[in-house]
Amino acid sequence: MPGRDTIFALSSGAVPAGVAVIRLSGEGTRFALETMCGTCPAPRRASVRELRRPADGSVLDRALMLWFPGPASFTGEDVAEFHCHGGRAVVSAVLEVLGSLPGCRPAEAGEFTRRAFDNDRMDLLEVEGLADLIAAETEAQRRLAMSQAGGALAAVYDGWRGRLTRARALVEAEFDFADEEDVPDDVSALVWEEVARLREEIAGHLARSRRAERLRSGVQVVLLGAPNAGKSSLLNALARRDVAIVTEEAGTTRDVIEVHMDLDGYPVTLVDTAGLREAAGLVEREGIRRALARAEDADLVLWLVAPETDPSSGESSPPPHATTALWRVETKADTGTGWPAAAAGERDFRLSVRSGEGVDALLAALATFAAQHVGGVDEPLAARERHRRHLEDCLAALGEALAECRSLEIRAEDLRRAGESLGRIAGRVGVEDLLDVIFREFCIGK
Repeated sequence: MPGRDTIFALSSGAVPAGVAVIRLSGEGTRFALETMCGTCPAPRRASVRELRRPADGSVLDRALMLWFPGPASFTGEDVAEFHCHGGRAVVSAVLEVLGSLPGCRPAEAGEFTRRAFDNDRMDLLEVEGLADLIAAETEAQRRLAMSQAGGALAAVYDGWRGRLTRARALVEAEFDFADEEDVPDDVSALVWEEVARLREEIAGHLARSRRAERLRSGVQVVLLGAPNAGKSSLLNALARRDVAIVTEEAGTTRDVIEVHMDLDGYPVTLVDTAGLREAAGLVEREGIRRALARAEDADLVLWLVAPETDPSSGESSPPPHATTALWRVETKADTGTGWPAAAAGERDFRLSVRSGEGVDALLAALATFAAQHVGGVDEPLAARERHRRHLEDCLAALGEALAECRSLEIRAEDLRRAGESLGRIAGRVGVEDLLDVIFREFCIGK
C-alpha cells in the first residue's frame, strides 16, 4: 500500500546476543540501505557492509545485509535485514539512526505480519498458525502450528469452499439461465447429494477439532481433595520445583495455581486448588468455588485422599459433578498407614511425595492420558474457537439448504451463507469467484 511509513524493529529477541537481526519493511527500505551502507546489496544475497551514521559517516558496525525487493518478500513490500553484532550499544545506535530517517518509525506489535496479510502474502489461518508456532511449547503444539502456518488448513477450507461455490453456481444457473441451451434441465437436483456429503465431512472435521483446541491450551488436570490431602505437595513434586506453599495449616491454598508442563511432547496444565471443606471464611469459600468451577472444565481430576481419612467419610468422596475422567490417588504412602483393604481397590494410585514412591508412575500415566486425549492431530484441524464458530455457522446454513421444503432461491442463499462462513475463517470473502464458475462452466451468452 503506497504512502505507508517504513517500519523497523529488532526481530531476534533480547540483547545482548551473538547476533541481532533488525528488520525493515516499506517504501523507504532501499533509501535506508543506501543511506547507511552506501549501496544496496544484490537481492537475496548476503553481503557484508559497514553501517554508518549519516550525520558524520562514523561506523556503527560491520553487519551482514539482506535485501528482498517487494512483492516477493515476507510482507509483500521492500524488506531488508541487518544482521548486526548483538551488543546493546550497537543495536541502540542502529535503531536510533533508522528512527532519524524520514518516513521511518518503529514497528508496532505484529505489524510486519499485518502487512503480510494486507498484501495477500498470508491469510488469517496462516497468520494464526505463525502466532501459534512462535508460542508453541511442546512438540505436538509445534506440529499443529506448523501445519496451519504452512497453509494445510487453508487448503482444506478452500477446497470445501470451492465445492460450495460450484454447487451454488449450478443451483443458481437453473433459475437464472434456464432458457439457455447450455444449462441442463433440473441441474440443481445433481448437487444436493454432494452438499450432504460435504456437510458430513465438515461435521466430522469439527468433532475431531476439539482435540486440537485442547492441544493449543493444554490438557487440564485439576487436583482436588480435602485440606492437607497433599495437593500442593504433589503439584511441587510433579513440577519438580516449589510452586505452591506447603504447610500443616489447613486452607493454605486459597486461589487456583497453575503449572504448565511438557509430558512426552504434549502440553499439560496442572491446577492446584483450595481444599474442599465447610469453610467459614469468605476468602476460603471463594477459593473452593473456583476449585469446583475448574474441575467442571477439567479433562482429568485427580482426587487426593490422605491415608488417615476414613474412606466412608464425605472427605473421601469426590464432589458429584460430571468430569471426563477421575483418578483416585492415595497420598502420604510413606506414613506406614493406608486405606483399609476393603477400600484399597477403589484407589488408582498410591504415592508418597517425600519418598518418591509412585510419583513417576503417575507422571507416566498422565503422559499417556494426554497423548490419548489430544493424540492424532497430525491432520489439519481447527485449533481456535473462532474457527469452530464459523464452522458451526457453515453447518447450520448447510442444514437449512438441505431442507427440501424451502424454495430453490432460498436454498441457494443458504449455500452462499455457508461458503461465506468458510471464507471468513481465512479472510477470503467475495463473489467474483462465483461469477467466474457460472460463466466458465456454462458458456453463458456465447
